Amino acid sequence: MSAEPILVPAESLREQVERRIAARIVSGQAQPGEVLTVPTLAGDFGVSATPVREAMLNLARRGFLRPLRNRGFVVTEVSVEELNQLTDVRMLLEAPPMRWVAGSIGSELERELRELADRIVAAGEGRRFEEYLEADTAFHLRILAETGNQKLLDTVRELRQQTRLVGLVRLADDETLLQTALEHAALVDLLVAGDGEGAEALMRRHLGHVGGVWSGHAED
Repeated sequence: MSAEPILVPAESLREQVERRIAARIVSGQAQPGEVLTVPTLAGDFGVSATPVREAMLNLARRGFLRPLRNRGFVVTEVSVEELNQLTDVRMLLEAPPMRWVAGSIGSELERELRELADRIVAAGEGRRFEEYLEADTAFHLRILAETGNQKLLDTVRELRQQTRLVGLVRLADDETLLQTALEHAALVDLLVAGDGEGAEALMRRHLGHVGGVWSGHAED
């Protein structure tokens, strides 16, 4: 694995390291059962062992990792049932607001969303999975921000952080990742056109990928 860019102190080193390790786990770059060690990750990120250890302990508290005595941390596995439950909750929270937001997308927000949609596609094509996940999260939360409901935003953000997309790396090898990435631009089209029903339906299909091929399982 090639060395990653050295982190910069725009946020705490622990937060940056935690975000990057979580991205590896969520995207499937670090598979369930894989053992991660502090020295190896410290070398990857160009930082000392302390922020890496703190980040991994926090990820263990979040359920992403499990400590192994004198060995490091092992990536935990999320059951199909748990993933389906997360997807069901996200369906309930993220799909209906598309009807509320449809028709209220101004030109500035449309431009912002289309730029994010383009970033998602480019990151997927370039196999930059951390960037893909960051842009994807920013896109969805920016739309939900139009509801003015901060509790909704906080809840969805937390649910997205718990969702594993372990099939994401594999999907980069075929057209599936590109097809799902392009759904973001299609969603913007529907919202701008004021088609709330169509936008909600597309969001449901889009979220359905989470419990299907994005998770490494076949979709119904």
